[in-house]
Amino acid sequence: MLLSSIWSLSLCLFSAAGALAAKNDQVHHPTVYLIRHGEKPADPGNHELTLEGLKRAQCLRQVFGAKSEYNIGYIMAPKMKSSNGGHGRAFKTVQPLAADLGLDVDMHCGRKNTDCVADAIRSYDGAGDILVSWRHTNMGQIQAALGSDEPVEYPDDRGINESCRYDLVWTIPYPYHRITVTQSEKCPGLDARDHPDLVVQY
Repeated sequence: MLLSSIWSLSLCLFSAAGALAAKNDQVHHPTVYLIRHGEKPADPGNHELTLEGLKRAQCLRQVFGAKSEYNIGYIMAPKMKSSNGGHGRAFKTVQPLAADLGLDVDMHCGRKNTDCVADAIRSYDGAGDILVSWRHTNMGQIQAALGSDEPVEYPDDRGINESCRYDLVWTIPYPYHRITVTQSEKCPGLDARDHPDLVVQY
């Protein structure tokens, strides 16, 4: 009788362990898509988007929209300064898309608090993937906070043909140690060129 009870208990524990392992295998690990905010004015005191930046924000409604190849369920942008709207361009870049998708933009992390961004990404347990719109100078730091040993810095403002870059999409799948795809948003009239210098971390 005692041996039978022990055997039954062992089977139950083994079954429970198997169920837990199966559940862990099914945990959703979202892919992160990291982009720069839209085009900005030359005046550093102007925190709005330029006409081109507003056009990019509209373009992203198609690039990342419900009918796109992406499955965006969560959007992040830096906390905006209440005093002057500073750091607000990233939010303004993705706000039209968020409205289309019925999503709120998570803005609880400060622009330089990249550990906060990484924690939010790793703790997200909702449906869909993650779009992060941020300032380009902090994008490599976000990648480092996610665990990359060799984070990539977004191309400097003086890039190809001495022009500014606003079009890159970094694809960072779980466990978030590498950029596996870098591609242009290909917004008509804004990103007309092919870019041969896209960085991919294999």
